[in-house]
Order: sequence, then C-alpha cells, then structure tokens
Amino acid sequence: MLPAPGAERALAASTLSRSIGNGIVITVVVLYFTRRQHLPAGRVGGALTIAALAAMAASVPAGRLADLLGTRRIAVGALLLQGCAIAGYAAVHTFTGFLAAATAVAVADSASTAARGALVATAVPREQRIRTRAYLRAVTNAAFSVGALAGGLVIARNTPAAYTAALPVGGALFLLSGLLLLPIPETPPEPAPEGAPRWIVLRDRGYMGVGLLNAVLIMNAGILNVALPIWMTQHTPVPSAAFSGFLLVNTALVVFCQIRASRGVTDVPTGARALRRCGWWLAACCAAFAAAAHGSLWLAAALLTAGVVAQSAGELLYSAGSWALSYELAPEHAHGQYQGMFGLTSQLGTALTPAATTFVILGCGPAGWLLLGLALAAAGAAAPVVAAYAQRTRPFTPHPAQPAPR
Repeated sequence: MLPAPGAERALAASTLSRSIGNGIVITVVVLYFTRRQHLPAGRVGGALTIAALAAMAASVPAGRLADLLGTRRIAVGALLLQGCAIAGYAAVHTFTGFLAAATAVAVADSASTAARGALVATAVPREQRIRTRAYLRAVTNAAFSVGALAGGLVIARNTPAAYTAALPVGGALFLLSGLLLLPIPETPPEPAPEGAPRWIVLRDRGYMGVGLLNAVLIMNAGILNVALPIWMTQHTPVPSAAFSGFLLVNTALVVFCQIRASRGVTDVPTGARALRRCGWWLAACCAAFAAAAHGSLWLAAALLTAGVVAQSAGELLYSAGSWALSYELAPEHAHGQYQGMFGLTSQLGTALTPAATTFVILGCGPAGWLLLGLALAAAGAAAPVVAAYAQRTRPFTPHPAQPAPR
C-alpha cells in the first residue's frame, strides 16, 4: 500500500496534499463568491469559463517549457503559483479580481498537470510509469474525498470566518504539494534530435488522433457526475439521495482497484486494448442506465448500481490505457509537450461533456443513452487502429533496426 521510496513516494505525498486542497477549494469557492461576496452566479460561471479557456491555451506551451527548463522545476513553480492564487481568493471582493484569480489558478493547474505528467516520465523508470500513475490516481480520489468532506463542513457552517479560513488552507496545501516535490532530483532535459520541430506534437497526426479518442472516452466521468443525477431524478423512481451512495461505490472501486486494473497495460498495443474494453464497459453502463427508466424502484436501483459498476470498470481501463498511450507514443525529449496536448484534449472533452450528455439524454431519453453508449463503444473500438497508426508514424522516433537521427 505504500509507494516505493524516492521519486514515487515524493510524488504520492505531493499528490495527497494537492488533492485534499483541491477537494476543499472546488467544494467551497463558487459558494463563497455567490453567498459571501454576492457575485451573480452567471458572472461567476462566465469567469470560470474564461479561466478554463485560458488553461487550455496554456497546456502545450507549459509542457514545452517543462521540456526546456526541467519537469520538476516547472511542476514546483506551477503548484506554488496555484497555491498563492487560491489563497488570494480570500482577499478578492470584485468580479475583476475573481476573474484574474480564477484565471491564474486554472492556468497554473494546467501547467502543473502537464509538468507533473512529464515528471513521472523523467523521474520514474519506464516500466514503472503506469503503476505509478495508477497509485497516484488512487491517492487522488481518496484525498479529494477527504478535502470535499472538509469543504462540506465549511458550507454547513456557512460563516465568513469558515470561508475565509478554508481558502488559505487550501492554498497552503498546494504550496506544500510543490515543496514536497523538491527532493526529486531534476533530470537534465533530453536533447531534441537534429531537425526535430520545436512544436513537434502539433505535427504528430497520429497522436492528435489518439487525443480525439481521449476527448470522447473521458466522457466517462461526466456520465457519472453530470448525466446520472439528472437522469435518476427525472426518469427513474430512485430517490436523489442514492446518488451519494453511487459516488461512494465509484470512489471505492477507483481507490482499491486502479493499480490492479493497470497491471499488464505496459505499451501501445495493451493500452489500446484497454481503451477498447473501456468502450465496451461504458456502452454497458449506458444500456443499464437506459433500462432503469422502465423498472420498479428496486429494479431501477439494481440497474443503476450495475451501471455505476460498469462505468467504474470503464473508468479504470480508460485511465490505464490513456496513460500507456500518452507516454509510449511520446518522444523522450518532448514528454512535456505531449502531456500538455493530452491534457488539452482531456480538458476539451471534460468541458463539452455536460452539454453533450444532457442534450443527448434529456433530448432523446433512453434512446439517447443507447446513442451515447454506441459512440463510446465506437471510440474504444477505434483505439487499436488509431494507436497502431500513431506508433508507425511517430516523428523522430527510430525503429529498433534503424540508427537514431543525428
């Protein structure tokens, strides 16, 4: 249950601190500015949308900066910046200030995601990368739940002092997260092959194709967090209070099964097959949710539970497969760029998921679930073909029988 000493343990400790802080901040920040600072909800949502767009724009450049200056250096700097911006929320009283702080938080988060992903590639042996990411994801889910619980206590208390204390505490946890990465030695940047373009990921059409599939399959999170609560309250006899139990089932499965689900996923072919199985499980999840609209209370509850378990299986396989492809298809000198691009496609898919799922499901009913499941299964089925093409066409990555470019 404990990570190996060295880089993996430092990454785990940093992830633990960051995820608790993230749980507090995400739970508290919107209600703080709408309840306590009396900003209109529409303006708060608009500011967060602008911040998200800025974060997408920063993802690949931040990854390239990590390639040039060092992955640990950029990861630490981004976490320190994010912690300061989060703590600064408590001093913000205007919409302009909130927009500036939220943008700084989102851009720093995007940069740290790209840099920390690349840091795993540079600080951890290649054969341990997927297992390390699996361990870190289990830590993330468990720690985020702790932070969200703490944030829930702040909301329940609903006093100015509670809100004012929660945000600096969340920021301090991000600062601590950055400092906990300092024991990891900085790996000198890998020199780029002669003739390699500076923005190599933008010319890698195969990797772009994998990224598009990633943007579709990452909808697995939105199915659970966005579409399910709307569906179960409007179209099934299951009470809305059951949704918290479904989230608990999902969190427990991710925390305890992510490492096991990642075993055997070590390269491009096994990663692509994991994504294919992910598509099957997500299609089964959608079918179970669709069928829940036509059953009694107990039958609907059983179908929703089965759907949540299927969604969790798909989520576990998605994570393992996406990590394998994002690392194994990247040139060693450009892990920051490639992690930044993969993060950008994840952000894009996450941003589009609420609108896409609610439009399809609320507009088409059970048929919408089946249509969504078909789209997810098709994306998973395409993964081996697209990944094989990306592997054949990797830029500046020599085949074993060929000399490396000089």
